[in-house]
Amino acid sequence: MTRHLISLLLFGLSALFGCFYYVQYYKRRDCFNEAGRCFDTQAGVTYLEQSGITWITLALFAFGGFVFCLWPARPSKSD
Repeated sequence: MTRHLISLLLFGLSALFGCFYYVQYYKRRDCFNEAGRCFDTQAGVTYLEQSGITWITLALFAFGGFVFCLWPARPSKSD
């Protein structure tokens, strides 16, 4: 039961990190200059290109943990 709760938590985290990746990087992937910065004049916020790799890495690690938790446990071999 605990394993299923942890897997749900990891799936939620992977979805959350995926949303952050989309909002922080993917929507603005054409806006970054040679310094790796994108300035949003309407919101007054500067987005960094390095945040993309950070959010996608966190999302992939969380999703990998989710898949690992759902992987069926092998029965022990008893002779």
